[in-house]
Amino acid sequence: MQDSVVCSQIRAALKMVRNVIETCPDGLWDRTSDHNPFWALAYHTLYFAHLYLSPSLEEFEPFVRSARGHDGFGRTDLGDWSVLTPADVYAKDDILAYLEHIDTHVCQWVESTSFDAPSGFHWLKFSKAEAHLYNLRHIQHHAGQLAERLRQEADHGSRWVFSGP
Repeated sequence: MQDSVVCSQIRAALKMVRNVIETCPDGLWDRTSDHNPFWALAYHTLYFAHLYLSPSLEEFEPFVRSARGHDGFGRTDLGDWSVLTPADVYAKDDILAYLEHIDTHVCQWVESTSFDAPSGFHWLKFSKAEAHLYNLRHIQHHAGQLAERLRQEADHGSRWVFSGP
């Protein structure tokens, strides 16, 4: 039962991220005046959602998809976003494909590790159960940031999602 509840809520959070990505106007997606462009914040959110759903750092299997000159997603968290060039920008379709990859596997990944096991990440000194809650908070934190940016900059609202599909 715990697995299905955690899976449902993570999928709901991912759906909220999907909603803001799909609603983001092109001019806001890669606006150069932003310290952390919309697309990079969306990518960061998904990268860590994917990472923390993995059993451990060593077992993390990056999502590989060629995008605008990159080797693929999951190779890096992009580091200092301020030094990225226009060639580094991921398109909405690329980010949505990554989100779909994660959403498709959430339940499998949640079920793959006992909630009593260690988090699998040396910097998260708690159980896998707490790591899932930590991950959920991280996803929602950035979903909120992206939703607020949409509201302030493009006057678009975002919908609350109660549970996963």
